Amino acid sequence: MLDLARLEKIRLRKTPPVQILIAQLILRFDYALPRPTHITLVGLENLPRDRGVFFAMNHTDRYNYWPFQYQMYRQHVNRFTATWVKGKYYEKKLMGAFMDSTNNIPLPSRGYVITTEFRKVNGRVPKEDEYRALRDLVDGAVSPDEAANKGGMAVRAVLEKGGSAASFPERFDALFAAMMAQVTRLTRQALFELDLNVMIFPQGTRSKRLSKGHTGLMQMAQHLGCAIVPVGCNGSDRAYPAGSPFSKGGRLEYRIGAPLELDGPELMPHRVREPFVPFMQAASDAHGAKFRAATDIVMERINGLLDPEYQFADNHASDGVDAINRFV
Repeated sequence: MLDLARLEKIRLRKTPPVQILIAQLILRFDYALPRPTHITLVGLENLPRDRGVFFAMNHTDRYNYWPFQYQMYRQHVNRFTATWVKGKYYEKKLMGAFMDSTNNIPLPSRGYVITTEFRKVNGRVPKEDEYRALRDLVDGAVSPDEAANKGGMAVRAVLEKGGSAASFPERFDALFAAMMAQVTRLTRQALFELDLNVMIFPQGTRSKRLSKGHTGLMQMAQHLGCAIVPVGCNGSDRAYPAGSPFSKGGRLEYRIGAPLELDGPELMPHRVREPFVPFMQAASDAHGAKFRAATDIVMERINGLLDPEYQFADNHASDGVDAINRFV
């Protein structure tokens, strides 16, 4: 389970040896035999080589960043990547150790923290109504008493763990802030100390069709002052149609767009210049409209790099994982 202590122990590497081992000992052969996987990078000339950037990519399947990382390595792009991943991949020790060794930064969403705090107390994941009661509480939509009445005894037990029910929102906010401070620390270290690029899937979950992006990427990019490079992934869902890490072959094309600079013509109207703490409610309250507008620009740029079958659905909704399954 991912908690604050676990986040504090994560160590990134400028040259991640396990990424290289996987490329040389597994992917090199998997992509050649028995069903060849042809990977093409289009637009490499758009990639800045003198600084770290954020890659913003659509997330069609469980492994669609592997071929991209592999081909970047094979074509001697001299920066490795760190990737934002969901906290749920740290539920098991072996998987968590693998994620650590391959330069990943776990992102504990508010939903994930709610779910893990519930599990600590009740020994199970919350039902949808229990989760909704807690989510509405931490979002400020209901009072602690209303949340307890809506969610029942299991929710009340969570609220009273470690203090009074009335103080739960403050305790939750302090925990979430401390965890996200570690995410910010690791992301800053990746970009500025270790010369890595940071890969992010702004959709927040897997979906064949591109869906509305979350604003976390834009908050972090503005906080750290880094450009965003949109990447469109096409064909990976056919190579990785299920949970197997071995490719079924085919043709994959990654289209790399021109960098979106924070002070460039597209994003500058939505630039936030006053200090803020990313992922905190105060930042969303003060600058949410700018974060949303800038995120929509990033998503439109990704959309323009995709084949029609991967582009936005009419309602921009996800066709992938939803509800509590997003967190566990």
